[in-house]
Amino acid sequence: MIILFGLAGSGKGTQGKALSEIFGWKWLSVGDVIRQTGEYKEIIDRGELIPDAEVIKMMTREIEKSEAEGFDVILDGYPRDKEQADWIVKHMADKIDGAIVLEVPKDELYDRLALRGRDDDKERASIDRRFEIFEQNICSILPLFEIKNIPIRHIDGVGAVEEVTARLVDVVKEINPSATEQKDDVNGDEIEKSYGE
Repeated sequence: MIILFGLAGSGKGTQGKALSEIFGWKWLSVGDVIRQTGEYKEIIDRGELIPDAEVIKMMTREIEKSEAEGFDVILDGYPRDKEQADWIVKHMADKIDGAIVLEVPKDELYDRLALRGRDDDKERASIDRRFEIFEQNICSILPLFEIKNIPIRHIDGVGAVEEVTARLVDVVKEINPSATEQKDDVNGDEIEKSYGE
């Protein structure tokens, strides 16, 4: 299991999808899982987060379903805070190959989010609130991983989609030597359209 972290717009979704194609793994985005329920739109639009217990339940179900189907998993944006991280470290630490943090300057993130055009990306105050929450939480999440000796890598998320993907592929192979490429390349034109995810 690989966990991708990054601020909104850093490319987690785009790169998670690319890695899932390359390695034949299952990409699980906490944002997509939550949005697919259709139950939390008002909370999301305010830039707030869903209660931890509900997120843990949803994501655990999706992870276990993917594993039952024979897939390794790429987690996009989960765990999001200390409580979720406590749970996954306690119950799934042996399944986590490593965590990767995509680093992108905020000025570029604002531009990417404007292009993406989702409802929860329209208000700068909402975006800033999401940035603030992420920055507070990542400082409490990563030390929990370090205690369990889970590898953590910080990757430059700036550049063409294919360039960032290549960096990630190298890191995945480093922290999970058994990872085998199923597909040599991904369609850059297709994933370029969703680079803000």
